[in-house]
Amino acid sequence: MRPDLGLGEGYHSPQVEVAVRLNTNESPIPPPQAWVRAVQDQVGRIAWHRYPDRGAWALRKAVAGLHGVAPEQVWCANGSNEVLQTLLLAYGGPGRTAAVWEPTYALHRHIAELTGTTVLEGSRGPDLGLDRDGVLRMIEAGRPTVTFLCSPNNPTGEAADRDLVIDVIAAAPGLVVVDEAYGQFAPWSAADLVAEDVPLVVTRTYSKTWSLAGLRLGYCLAPAQVVAGMERASLPYHLDSFTQVAGLLALDYVADMERRVAQIVGQRGRLAAALRHLPVDLWRSDANFVLFRPQGRSGDEVWSGLLDRSVLVRNCGSWPGLVGCLRVTVGTPEENDAFLAALTEVLA
Repeated sequence: MRPDLGLGEGYHSPQVEVAVRLNTNESPIPPPQAWVRAVQDQVGRIAWHRYPDRGAWALRKAVAGLHGVAPEQVWCANGSNEVLQTLLLAYGGPGRTAAVWEPTYALHRHIAELTGTTVLEGSRGPDLGLDRDGVLRMIEAGRPTVTFLCSPNNPTGEAADRDLVIDVIAAAPGLVVVDEAYGQFAPWSAADLVAEDVPLVVTRTYSKTWSLAGLRLGYCLAPAQVVAGMERASLPYHLDSFTQVAGLLALDYVADMERRVAQIVGQRGRLAAALRHLPVDLWRSDANFVLFRPQGRSGDEVWSGLLDRSVLVRNCGSWPGLVGCLRVTVGTPEENDAFLAALTEVLA
């Protein structure tokens, strides 16, 4: 086996039975029952003995309509991670480089390494935000083939500044990938910057805002020539018929999605406000989670104390620059209450 496989020690979050699970940034609210019934109805009409639509054109047309782009500027896959993998298979590889700024989403580095792409690593500032001058200096010096910006950034939570993204697109010699797995929770999106003459790829997932983590569906918006390159690098029939049907039907429930997002954003504000009254360091979040660091207490100790009270959060202490940090997913009002009560007890 290759020695460089695997995400490394400390990335995978333990999956244990708890009353309150707030560690993997899933939606606490399920999709609407009307969507479930629609999927059940359509499943019986799938021609299971036939291969799926290789191009997933019906789904791509619907996603294109949602974002106001052409279907040729959309590519769909099994979660946004497969989008990233296919992108790096097409545009990364030996002799090419990908730029990341740690701490950020671990799969950017991991998939780059799996595809033989050299990783250029920069660091975020003391506040865990991106420093514009430092980012541009690294791009100028390293000349990356692919530049990753995660907005909102996972695990720190803040959306990248719009002007910074525009500056990076102008400075980068290759593709700029803005990972918007949590994009609908943020105050702005890079999706409206996508154009045929702009070397920009914006990735999205159905897992968070669409409440469909179990579906494993993601997509990207990009210039048509970039999408064509990804199609050449993908396996045939990579997206099955069920996923295409279910993802297409979800787009009939945009208003339901937007209501769920608004509820979660409201709970995020309530959670952050409560955390400000506790002895923790807190970072601004534009996503569906909040990063914090207990003051005067070990993050491992607090994580264990929460687990003892049947509340599971993400221990980020082994990630670059995040010693002692924990990340809590925004849950339902009841789950958030249980977390805050348990955390108050542990910190006391």
